[in-house]
Amino acid sequence: MSALDPRDVGTETDARAAVDAAIPAPLAESEGVLGRTYRALSIGIVSVVFLIAFEATAVGTAMPVAARELHGVPLYAFAFSAYFTTSLFAMVLSGQWADRRGPLAPLATGISAFGAGLLLSGTAGTMWMFIAGRAVQGLGGGLVIVALYVVISRAYPKRLQPSILAAFAASWVIPSVVGPLAAGSVTEHLGWRWVFIGIPVLVVFPLALALPAIRRRASGPADPAAPVEPYDRRRILLALGISVGAGLLQYAGQELNWFALLPAAVGVALLVPAVRGLLPPGTGRAARGLPSVVLLRGVAAGSFIAAESFVPLMLVTQRGLSPTMAGLSLAAGGGTWALGSYVQSRPRLEPYRERLMVGGMVLVAAAIAAAPSVLIDSVPVWTVAVAWAFGCFGMGMVIASTSVLLLKLSAPEEAGANSAALQISDGLSNVLLLAAGGAAFAALGGGAVGAVHEAVEAGGAGSHPGAFAAVFLPMAGVALVGAWVAGRVRTQ
Repeated sequence: MSALDPRDVGTETDARAAVDAAIPAPLAESEGVLGRTYRALSIGIVSVVFLIAFEATAVGTAMPVAARELHGVPLYAFAFSAYFTTSLFAMVLSGQWADRRGPLAPLATGISAFGAGLLLSGTAGTMWMFIAGRAVQGLGGGLVIVALYVVISRAYPKRLQPSILAAFAASWVIPSVVGPLAAGSVTEHLGWRWVFIGIPVLVVFPLALALPAIRRRASGPADPAAPVEPYDRRRILLALGISVGAGLLQYAGQELNWFALLPAAVGVALLVPAVRGLLPPGTGRAARGLPSVVLLRGVAAGSFIAAESFVPLMLVTQRGLSPTMAGLSLAAGGGTWALGSYVQSRPRLEPYRERLMVGGMVLVAAAIAAAPSVLIDSVPVWTVAVAWAFGCFGMGMVIASTSVLLLKLSAPEEAGANSAALQISDGLSNVLLLAAGGAAFAALGGGAVGAVHEAVEAGGAGSHPGAFAAVFLPMAGVALVGAWVAGRVRTQ
């Protein structure tokens, strides 16, 4: 039988029990995430997150060059949305797969698909082939992220879950600083393709380290004695609907003409029942407990990412910074994000988690509102870097706390489905708010995606200053709504 065969439930369970029995109980109870019991698992899964983070920061730097060389600048936005839309479907599939068979198989499959997508994009001869590679990456990324949450829920005691989630956040620090510089250097000297082709080789180490540890500690169903439930085909169809609907709305937001109304209407018709069926009941009205946790994740991630996407463009077109310097203006955020995640993981602050989340969302709203102040020439450009550092600190507290609360409020056999709902809220909000922000940006003089990027490459200003304010100020308002939602995450 294959080492990755999820059907080997009995053997895996017995092996895990034997390993646990060999470790003295007092020692296991006092160990940290890098103790003997958890060391290999922790290093392995954090390495996986590190590589995903490096890919996310590096690929963004190489993307404009790739689009221009493949004569696909007008399709630039789809290279991003393709990843998000396919990942939405994969998240639901991964949740069901992990709940029924354990997280090992979806994690291994997801990493393999992620690497295959990178290779496909790196060898693409046309923009549509490049976008197809990004879509395959999204499938892999969706499988991986949900499976990792299930691993944490099964392999780590609740006292260690905030610490390993803080380590996930910390693993973004180095990629956020080094990724753009490394990708820029590779793109300049070797070509943009090597940014994509080189990353899959690095996946071998975390796979070799993490998969055996997962097999020992977190494989198989949560309750091996219980009958395995069949896959919920309705949820899988709803997941497909949410992916297609999000993609259609993204397309309509980019087109901005009367013909775009039809795909927009179809997208809404697909999204509404899918969202209602895939997210916990009460999410739309911010019901206390799990529904508010899931809603907060989307509100926080969507408002922040939608605003952050326009920061480098604003600094380049309005203040004359080079693309590298504009990207580096956000580099400090990686460190403060990790610091915020570390703060929320401290045991003595657990009773104040709700207040930390409210304060975090206020910081996020303030940072987003402060960013367009650099549209005034007398305001120094470093204002954005300082504001974004505080915003990232708030995001670190909020995002890690939503993950902690989700695992706390989920039974082991529901961890996959609920983790999928959390990630769906995150990914869908990114797509919808990016589409809304992009539409407002274009409608108020920002220009089409292709025109803006051509202007950036030429060193000119391709956008009207008011178009940026039309993105940042509404997103700051969305973040303030998140502060209210954060006050409803507790069940009492």
